[in-house]
Amino acid sequence: MSESSAPISGAMKGSNAKRGLWSSRLAFILAATGSAVGLGNVWKFPYITGENGGGAFVLVYLLCIAAIGLPIMMAEVLIGRRGGRSPVNSLREIARHDKLNPAWPIVGAIGVIAGFLILSFYSVIGGWAASYVVKAGSGQLAGQSADAIGAIFSDLLADPATLLMWHTLFMALVMLVVAKGVRAGLERAVSILMPALFLLLLTVVGYAMTTGEFGRAVTFLFQPDFSKLTTSGILVALGHAFFTLSLGMAVMMAYGSYLPKNISIAKTSIAVCVIDTGVALLAGLAIFPIVFANGLEPGAGPGLIFQTLPLAFAQMPMGSLFGTLFFVLLIFAAWTSGISLLEPIVEWLEEQKGMNRTTSTLGAGFVCWALGITSILSLNLWSDFAPLGAISMLEGKTIFDLLDFFTANILLPLGGLLIAVFAGWVMSRQAMEDELALSKPMFRLWYITVRYITPVAVGAVFIYNLIGS
Repeated sequence: MSESSAPISGAMKGSNAKRGLWSSRLAFILAATGSAVGLGNVWKFPYITGENGGGAFVLVYLLCIAAIGLPIMMAEVLIGRRGGRSPVNSLREIARHDKLNPAWPIVGAIGVIAGFLILSFYSVIGGWAASYVVKAGSGQLAGQSADAIGAIFSDLLADPATLLMWHTLFMALVMLVVAKGVRAGLERAVSILMPALFLLLLTVVGYAMTTGEFGRAVTFLFQPDFSKLTTSGILVALGHAFFTLSLGMAVMMAYGSYLPKNISIAKTSIAVCVIDTGVALLAGLAIFPIVFANGLEPGAGPGLIFQTLPLAFAQMPMGSLFGTLFFVLLIFAAWTSGISLLEPIVEWLEEQKGMNRTTSTLGAGFVCWALGITSILSLNLWSDFAPLGAISMLEGKTIFDLLDFFTANILLPLGGLLIAVFAGWVMSRQAMEDELALSKPMFRLWYITVRYITPVAVGAVFIYNLIGS
């Protein structure tokens, strides 16, 4: 074995031993799936599917998961395990060991920063879901008209004190888990939350089957009508396939650093992609029958979950019960993703600043919570404040909008593109073969994909997001 392909050891081994590893392949799959399964699956996927015509969009989305999402996920996990540290330091160790350009750790930093910024406003949205558990459970939505449901959501966004309370609760839940470490925190939490999430989702799907419109929903999701598919829809599918798997956020590198050497990166990555995609499709099967049964619009946009569906629950028998279950499901999905978004920065603080787990979690969590307050205020008191409004493409964008724009349209695709370039063109091929342990034909397929297809596809999303914004 050449020096460039030899496993990185020494300090790395000590680091892994000290920080802990996942106890099993299942633990990693649950954690990585918990990261991937979030608001993107239960909130965003159904409404973008509705906006883009259903089945043809779903088919393109599935192809993009296989051609873009899976190769980059494997690359991120590979880099994390190879380096054995936080995303920034893993890239630094690989660059040092293989005598590469020392600037490559910047790619890890881009992901860490992106995840941190996303969590600051993701927590606010998680707070919305928490507030709706109470609204649905207490019967506040029962029997309400469309205008009344819309007013409930508008009143929530207009109340900074209430938003702050729910945002604080959500961040506290995330910090509580991350502070306990890999096995006692992350692994234990996902081993409870993920099975509970699947059970809740299946329960809501079971209810959706009783609405009389389940067959129509199946046809809508799985019967392609390519006349409804536009170039824009293809790029949306491509972009969502990338983002739904928590790629470009340094999460998979962080989780990969805890992955034992005897566990297959390819098999675990495939399992995560399959489960994540399955959850998104189940979410569609849970939501669209309810939407169709109540004569609502499947392409209702971002308001589908917080305005359209509550209207349906308000009119359904046992609507309060199933509405409550649905929003509990939404919280679990957001919580597992929130945990993963905080982990990379906490891991880095432990290594770089010598902080213990609790201190690093409290420090990073507090700063993230404080930044989230600016997003809360941009929904009400600062709703007219557009910090970068002088730039035409950013005109009218509030702080909340800007955080969403810069992370989704710039940092994530840029990070994903650079990861693909690093794996496909820079990192030692022999080192990757050793880490992936694939047959020669399968490795060659992955290598060609991550080297040529994935960078072009992610680059197309990147350019489209900038031009189309």
